[in-house]
Amino acid sequence: MVEAQTWTTRRMSNPRLDTTANDQVLDIPATPPGDVRNNNAYTGGSYFSPTVTTALIIASWYLSNIGVLLLNKYLLSFYGFKYPIFLTMLHMIACAAYSYASINFLEIVPLQHIHSKRQFFKILALSAIFCFSVVCGNTSLRYLPVSFNQAIGATTPFFTAVFAFIITCKKETGEVYLALLPVVFGIVVASNSEPLFHLFGFLICVGSTAGRALKSVVQGILLTSEAEKLHSMNLLLYMAPMAALILLPFTLYIEGNVAAVTLEKARGDRFIVFLLIGNATVAYLVNLTNFLVTKHTSALTLQVLGNAKAAVAAVVSVLIFKNPVNVMGITGFAVTIMGVVLYSEAKKRSKVTTH
Repeated sequence: MVEAQTWTTRRMSNPRLDTTANDQVLDIPATPPGDVRNNNAYTGGSYFSPTVTTALIIASWYLSNIGVLLLNKYLLSFYGFKYPIFLTMLHMIACAAYSYASINFLEIVPLQHIHSKRQFFKILALSAIFCFSVVCGNTSLRYLPVSFNQAIGATTPFFTAVFAFIITCKKETGEVYLALLPVVFGIVVASNSEPLFHLFGFLICVGSTAGRALKSVVQGILLTSEAEKLHSMNLLLYMAPMAALILLPFTLYIEGNVAAVTLEKARGDRFIVFLLIGNATVAYLVNLTNFLVTKHTSALTLQVLGNAKAAVAAVVSVLIFKNPVNVMGITGFAVTIMGVVLYSEAKKRSKVTTH
């Protein structure tokens, strides 16, 4: 057995540290608290304070979320680009490319790997649900105004509770279920009074909302073990290329040779290239800023901001696209948003009492 070296023997073995004086004592300063380190980091490496940085990130989150909605609406309804599946596929390709660059080169989060076929197929299943939800959401924008699209999207908590009960038999408290009543009632009122109501657009928008809720429930079931859990940005890195490959045969079969049509259109109008690249980039920024908001605030803050985002997006879209609205439609939307807020509070209280 080799005797462990002591600090003295190591020091005496180095002639530069050899001294006949008394043992020297190294005065190592204490590690400062986390808030001090963070403040120093900001003053030394950033031009903005933590508060300003967080505000800028939240503003970027709002701009990207609302921006992708408005760009999708403009492309699909006003510009005449009637290929929602191909547009979604471009989003997925952009998300895959940007995710690879941000994780492997910018290192915004550590790279995680897929460790088994089982995990791979679970992510593939999530990608399929993700495709369905995004394609339906983009397609609905061809037929519905953004304001009504957002009103329907606000009912996600209702579908989440339904799928959680059907798939996992998870029961919520009575208060949570009661809070869902205004969510549903508000969208019924808004639908009956929507001037630009379109049945097919309404159905696929409901399908998109249900798909988004189903993905969150299924993700909670499939990726539960610590070995299989992936960071949201790593999950996007793997889901995006899978989703693009899933969408490829559908866009070829349903939308035809859309790539050739797009190239031909680009020869006559270069603006479409800018629109498509910008649109796909903003689609990735939605995911990136979603992660950054959660990192700099909390998941609860993101939920609150999401509730307000639907209303802000609706107002901005009405101002830009001038789609008609009426008092009953606004009232229905407001009731739905109020129900979502009540639902969030009820869920928060039920978690506190459970724990």
